[in-house]
Amino acid sequence: MNVAPSSEGRINPAVWERPDMRRALAARDIITVYRLLQRFGVSQRRIAALTGQAPSEIYEILKGRQVLAYYLLIRIADGLGIPRGYMGLAYDSGTVELLSPAASRRSQPDEREEVRRLLAHAAEITVGAAVLSTAAWWQPVEGEPAPAPTQIGHIDVARLEGITTELCALDRRYGGGACRDAVIAQVRWSQQLLLADCHQDVGHRLHLALADLHNLAGWTSFDVGLYGPARQHFTRALEQAKYAAEPSMVAKALYCLGRLHLHRQWATDALRFFQLGQLAAQESACELTVAMLCANEAWAYAELGDIRQALKSMGRAEDQFIRSDLGSAPTWVRFFGHADVYASAAMVHAISPEQTAKDRQQAVNGFTRSLTNRGPEMARSRAFELTALATVHLQDGDLDEGVRLGHQAADLAEQVRSVRITDRMAPLQAEVARHTHHADVADLAERIATLRAA
Repeated sequence: MNVAPSSEGRINPAVWERPDMRRALAARDIITVYRLLQRFGVSQRRIAALTGQAPSEIYEILKGRQVLAYYLLIRIADGLGIPRGYMGLAYDSGTVELLSPAASRRSQPDEREEVRRLLAHAAEITVGAAVLSTAAWWQPVEGEPAPAPTQIGHIDVARLEGITTELCALDRRYGGGACRDAVIAQVRWSQQLLLADCHQDVGHRLHLALADLHNLAGWTSFDVGLYGPARQHFTRALEQAKYAAEPSMVAKALYCLGRLHLHRQWATDALRFFQLGQLAAQESACELTVAMLCANEAWAYAELGDIRQALKSMGRAEDQFIRSDLGSAPTWVRFFGHADVYASAAMVHAISPEQTAKDRQQAVNGFTRSLTNRGPEMARSRAFELTALATVHLQDGDLDEGVRLGHQAADLAEQVRSVRITDRMAPLQAEVARHTHHADVADLAERIATLRAA
């Protein structure tokens, strides 16, 4: 593995994940840390430049001088890009696990004894002599990760990309609650690939694949209401994308962060993330990435009540989308299609602070067009748009259509494991509460209340 500094002087983060390096860091053994860095091709001069230490000081440490001063340990960690938790300078559960006495004493059971017990148990089950302990079936079987390869090529990264694509499809159709644990398990295993030897171009592709996977881990966490873990995964995706110098992936991570905070009704924060993402999108020169960020900026502006700026951003999103070439766009932004453009424009009109009949009609037209462009595999997006469309119809006085669409949205909410769907039903719930004198609306109100309570 190439762990030497990049062209920007940074040390590959994978070096800090090596077991020998993690043990040295956890013990604050800076002598070993520096010697390992030298073995990986990092010069004394480079270490001195990154940490702000004098070359003579680096030389003395390499010869055996201990580093004990807290302020110097902090400076070394920050200068080299070492997560502070790895040196016990901040809480880090991974380091605690690495150093725990229980972990160091853990040993594999005797395999022959394990086989003997298994054979006896299998015989008891087969002849009906065993008492089955069904109460223990919810317990995990084992937690050991599969061995990771020590050397990887493009085929290994392509496999990871394919797995991420399949997990994305499951998320869109069944919700984050149906696949989030599988995504997290894949993240944990795939991060081991950073320790493998590979060619430079394979390493670059790996960082992008891991960024995409972390975005998915964040998105599925977001979908089930785990906002803290979602932010952590999105941040890791952002770091991996920046390290790989891929601005479109940087923009995707910032888009994800913006959407999380938009959902939390922190529109100002969301807008800031989208604007940062727009900087990266512009750098990428990818019209589709720019369109994605502009459309979401429009949504944030509408939430903030700035309808003039919202319409301006939406107009730019539509222009950029028309000029984009979906086939040549990066795979991680190709999800943003015609349906998303229609839905974004409709949302701007649906939440306009001074909503008119014309706004409601444009919202109805937009959501109708977006739903026409959504297949059954986009169940969660269909639920969002059916919910918004039902709300607009109720606001416009079309109670029968609003109720019909509301039940369709509720049907999907029952099928898709997504907290976001029920959260997004809050405006519909508020609107049906205004019409509970209508028997059919009252039934819908009860159904939505039950869904949201669950």
